[in-house]
Amino acid sequence: MKRKRIAAVLTAAAVVLASATAITGTTVDAQAAPTSQAAAVPVFDHIVLVMFENHAYSQISGSSSAPTFNSLAGQGAKFSQAYGVTHPSEPNYLAIFSGKTQGVTDDSCPHTYSGSNLGSQLIAAGKTFKGYSESMPSDGYTGCSSGEYRRKHNGWVNFTNVPATSNLRYSVFPSSANYASLPTVSFVTPNMCNDMHDCSVGTGDTWLKNNLTAYATWAKTHNSLLIITFDEDNGGSSNHIFTAFVGAHTQVGTFSNQINHYNVLSTVESSYGLTHLNSAAEITNVWN
Repeated sequence: MKRKRIAAVLTAAAVVLASATAITGTTVDAQAAPTSQAAAVPVFDHIVLVMFENHAYSQISGSSSAPTFNSLAGQGAKFSQAYGVTHPSEPNYLAIFSGKTQGVTDDSCPHTYSGSNLGSQLIAAGKTFKGYSESMPSDGYTGCSSGEYRRKHNGWVNFTNVPATSNLRYSVFPSSANYASLPTVSFVTPNMCNDMHDCSVGTGDTWLKNNLTAYATWAKTHNSLLIITFDEDNGGSSNHIFTAFVGAHTQVGTFSNQINHYNVLSTVESSYGLTHLNSAAEITNVWN
């Protein structure tokens, strides 16, 4: 119990530090030369955020089992000091979507909320939001589980002010010929195997290659962005995770400023002039 309390304190300290720190620090790697000048977050035509599961930064960064993760990160901004908010999975999905964990401390289901969230913000601003969940049995599904699908990894279904029409199967995610039809912001959740919760890093890497590398390439020339991140690490006290931005206006390099899910949310909100649901700063040092 003492070890668990220490781990919880260390995780909370990392989250507070990441949220409160000005997002301007930069580390230049041997093959990139990002500038340190902060810039406003660009207004993107499309942002796609994909969330993987339960692996630490050290299990992905530089790993021979994760060539696609590392290749994509090498084409954009890789964050060497990104952190999940807490453990276990579910509160992290709520944090990155609504700016708070909603008091959830486990993976329980179902939950229902009516407060503000990224989806409701976008819709109120005349923008569009859709969440795409792999292996979900039907559009608008509200069940807790089905096959390899888990509602605990679907933050938007919990909110009454996000319409059922925004809760979609991943099988209807636009093909490469139709990326222009994507909503303003999309959240993508692979199933329990492809998100690496139940299967290997190699499985998740292959899924990323087959499903989102084409979008990453398209995004660079179509004013769009791909965000790759993880919900949490593999249970370590620091909750250190892999996160990368790939797309238009993005500097290429490794950035050492501490960030977490709240900073990522604030960055997406800033792109569209939305009020921040969390006080965490947006990320400003990675843009051209």
